[in-house]
Amino acid sequence: MQDRHCIADIQVVPQGPDRATTYALIDRAIAVIERSGLHYEVGAMSSTFEGDPAQVWEVLRQVHQAALSAGAPSQLTTIRLIESTDGPTMGEKTSKFR
Repeated sequence: MQDRHCIADIQVVPQGPDRATTYALIDRAIAVIERSGLHYEVGAMSSTFEGDPAQVWEVLRQVHQAALSAGAPSQLTTIRLIESTDGPTMGEKTSKFR
């Protein structure tokens, strides 16, 4: 079986009582990605990371749970994912624009 590669993009929108609390909850979600050891980029509206499919799915679950576990009463999470054996990495997809 060929090695598989995933690129995931996740946006976490927790409900907080005010803007500062909402951003603090988002920071908790981003911290999960930072601690994962996977290659990632934080964007203005979402975060993108890549790696082995099993690792990526576990990090997605943890990111989704981070703000909820920190007290968010509700949350909208949007996930986009590509998995392939021969697809490009994040760097290969974006290098011509950097």
